[in-house]
This record gives sequence, structure tokens and C-alpha cells, in this order.
Amino acid sequence: MGPDRLRRHRRARAAHRGARVLRARAAVARLPRDRPPARRARLSGRSLGRAPRRPVTRLVLVRHGQTAWNLEGRAQGHTDVGLDETGLAQAEALAPYVAAMAPTALWSSDLTRAQQTATVLASATGLDVRSDRRLREFDAGERAGLTTAEFADTFPEAYASWREGHITGHVPGAETVADVVARMVPALQEIWESTPAGETTVVVAHGACLKVSLLAFLGWPDTLLGTLRGLDNCGWSVLEDDAHGRGIRLASYNETAHPAVHGPDFASDAPVG
Repeated sequence: MGPDRLRRHRRARAAHRGARVLRARAAVARLPRDRPPARRARLSGRSLGRAPRRPVTRLVLVRHGQTAWNLEGRAQGHTDVGLDETGLAQAEALAPYVAAMAPTALWSSDLTRAQQTATVLASATGLDVRSDRRLREFDAGERAGLTTAEFADTFPEAYASWREGHITGHVPGAETVADVVARMVPALQEIWESTPAGETTVVVAHGACLKVSLLAFLGWPDTLLGTLRGLDNCGWSVLEDDAHGRGIRLASYNETAHPAVHGPDFASDAPVG
């Protein structure tokens, strides 16, 4: 289902901290090159019988580029692992897409892999990077540094729970979804509210925390977590206010500027950062 479908037959409902959002079903990402050309009537500004649309405010949520631990399938959490060569190339490929969005603010998690990604975007946009610890990935607890196989051997019960859909799998010392939502959503809300009407803000963070906080920010139940696959490295999603003032909606999900390499489906939600 594309963005045009999301615009139809949606009723606004209250979201976290009073934000108004449009409720949607599953979101299907489309790469920029897959987008159909705009109609000539839209390009020329001719729209019979319609009032001009007001400027749209956007929040672009970006996952950082690949790290060596991502490639090895090791849970990172708060472990401060930097980008590998592929991750830096992904960030460079992403940069012109972000620059074309003409953002006026750029935020990032304080972890190195996010900071390195944001620095590349800063060079392309001319913006300064603002940091916020609340944008960090899940704390993976005692799972940090373990591959999936090592996780299964070391914490078999937690691994079974994770396979059933619990993101951190009840690992000792790991944050829960509620823990992450409690810090991420207020941060996103503050960033959204500080974005002037009609402008765009970019946030660079991490895969699992972005996924759960996106749903919570929109006021969607966490039972929908399984309907969205994990975010790819340097994949981005866009939240925007509805052009008719009916709330905030998910305009796109997990778009990428590079060929995506997908691992096993069950591993896409691992808190690997």
C-alpha cells in the first residue's frame, strides 16, 4: 500500500502526548526511483476548485550505516561501534537524498555509528549535528556482542522469547520496549514541536528503537510491530503532518539509496543498533 492509499479513509486519533495522527494499516516502502512521475496538472499548479495546500512539516527518521557488528549479526545496543567502509558508503549515497529534502535541522543519537552517519549528512546539508542521548538504541544488556547463535546458546529461554516477537527477549540488563518508548517518544515529540511549519528535520538513530518509537509516536498499538520489517542501514522513513491539518501520518517507510541486503526475517528486529 503506497502513500496515496494512506491518505484515504483515515480517521484521526489521539497519539502520545496529545499529538493527532492518522491511523494506517501496513506501510509499504518504495524506493525513490520507483515513484511515478507527478502529473502535469500538479507540476503546473493547476488544480480546479481546490484551495492551495499549506506547507507540510516533515520528520525524517534515518537508521545509521552498517557496522562490522551489523554484518556479523552481533547485538550492539549501547556498545559504541563505528561504521565500516560499507556503512560510510551508504551514508554518502544517502546524503544527496537528504539534501534534496532541504532540511533545516539535524539531530542524532550520541553513539558513534549514528554520529558518523549524521556528519556525512551535515556536510551535504550545511547543518550542524545536534545530539541527544535519548535517541540511543535499546540497551542490549548481557546480549551485547553476541551473535544470534551465541545468544541462543547462552540465553535459550530469552532467545525463544525473542523468536516469539519480544525485541530484547527478556535478556538480563536489557531495556524493554516500554523503557525505550519512555525516552524516545518525548525526544521525537520535542523535535517535532521545534520544527517550524513547512520545514523538515532529520533524525539519525538506530533500527529497533526507531521502529518501536515510530509506532508509539503515531499512537499505533505495539501489536503492529510485526507488520513492519526491520529498518535497513541508512534506510529512512518520513512522518509528515497531513496537508489538510488532520494530524501526523507515515508518508514512507524504510526507503534506501542503496541495494538492501536482507537477512532472515526473524533477525530483522534484533537490537543490533
